[in-house]
Amino acid sequence: MKQTLQFRLSQQLALTPQLQQSIRLLQLSTLELNQEIEQALAENPLLERVDDPMDGAMRILPNGGLEAPRASSSEYENSGRPESSGSEETAPADQFGETAYSNDAQNGERGDDWDSGGSESFGEHGQRKRGDEDSEESSYLQVATVGTSLRDHLTSQLHALNCPPRDRGLVTLLIDEVNADGYLQLELEELRTLVPAELDIDDSELNGALNLLQSFDPPGVGARSVAECLQLQLAAPDKVLNLPPKLIELTRSLVRDFLPLLAAHDFVKLKRALRCDDDSLRAAQQLIKTLNPRPGAQFSSEEPSYVIPDVIVKKTRAGWKAVLNAEVMPKLRINDMYAQILKRNRGANGALGGQLQEARWLLKNVQQRFDTILRVAQAIVERQRSFFSHGAVAMRPLVLREIADAVGLHESTVSRVTTQKFMLTPYGTLELKYFFGSHVATESGGVASSTAIRELIKQLVTQENSTTPLSDSRIAELLGEQGIMVARRTVAKYREALKIAPVAQRKSI
Repeated sequence: MKQTLQFRLSQQLALTPQLQQSIRLLQLSTLELNQEIEQALAENPLLERVDDPMDGAMRILPNGGLEAPRASSSEYENSGRPESSGSEETAPADQFGETAYSNDAQNGERGDDWDSGGSESFGEHGQRKRGDEDSEESSYLQVATVGTSLRDHLTSQLHALNCPPRDRGLVTLLIDEVNADGYLQLELEELRTLVPAELDIDDSELNGALNLLQSFDPPGVGARSVAECLQLQLAAPDKVLNLPPKLIELTRSLVRDFLPLLAAHDFVKLKRALRCDDDSLRAAQQLIKTLNPRPGAQFSSEEPSYVIPDVIVKKTRAGWKAVLNAEVMPKLRINDMYAQILKRNRGANGALGGQLQEARWLLKNVQQRFDTILRVAQAIVERQRSFFSHGAVAMRPLVLREIADAVGLHESTVSRVTTQKFMLTPYGTLELKYFFGSHVATESGGVASSTAIRELIKQLVTQENSTTPLSDSRIAELLGEQGIMVARRTVAKYREALKIAPVAQRKSI
């Protein structure tokens, strides 16, 4: 077969580096976006923050002069333009107390011509001013504080005691084996193997050290089981103060011997075994509910994490409207000094020129990310207006295709936008994925959202009589009376998703 050369024309989709970066930034969460930006700031000298703490200092100009500190509020409005002569109007504040986007920012124009000479920036849009009427909503951040750890708390109590060094060492060994919930993880026999044989530690010394540990605050610490933990708390004077001795003895017996029956809500067997009536058993159960099965949890060393919403929903005269949360929007710009040097010396430094282009891409892609999030969020708000007015029971069925068609995006793009992006609503901070759900047919021929059905099930369980709780079949019948036809297994699936216990475990005396 003879070899020949041929020309062939074909089309194929190529993902440019800029498009790849845009897709990657779109699917990042707020925390991951901040990490990406911090890395870019460390690697690219042409990129800087508008809110840089060093920005208030005097800066050296390319001609050797000094430049006074610049006002960050005007920098963003003049981004991508020649330096303002002072006659341009700043962007007006809209009715929500937010600074409106400029036309250049909306159209994605970032002033790619080096001759513009202006500083490029991003992120001042939506920055709330101190004097706004709704300034109390300007920040949704909460400061997380971490207190003393459980080990330090127990050790400080040990140091306050005047006990022999040998006992102090044994209690310290026990403290090291207490987990975050306050329970002793090893049995005393296993702990004795950790002690050198030449110390000749006997069981009485270990038991004495354990009793000393279990006398520390919080009550119940050092227990080896839930039953022992509750018994230690019932032995604390403040827990049983002014309580009838008969009730205390009944509760201790219930915790010591019949805790599994109480967990299974088998009240018939409990009354027969304890030889008590309904009122006594109910009082003992209420006393147990005041105890803490995890005494060490209050000293957890884990820092609490807070979700910061990307979008805030506000009610206006025109209806519900979504606005971007200014607190999560990065405030970036191109470094003026480097941009001026590159403008005067084109082609002199190819590396800096490439970094300048990368910085512009990042600014444009970050802005495009927030614009896309806002468009998708507003489309969701428009279709779920009933939810914002009446709650989850008014949630309507919604799929990704409907939002994708409304905003002119692909379903995969909408999926990226709604993943790990959060919206602050009158009913709490919710992930954008929460507003999407399948539908269930109704008796009238319409459809109901699965989210609304779960909320109805939750309301029915909340309002039920605890002595005769509703079974899954009965809940399905009650939903059918409201025109929502669901099977018993569907009710069971939704109930488990809501973490609602079965009917037998919801029953009370």
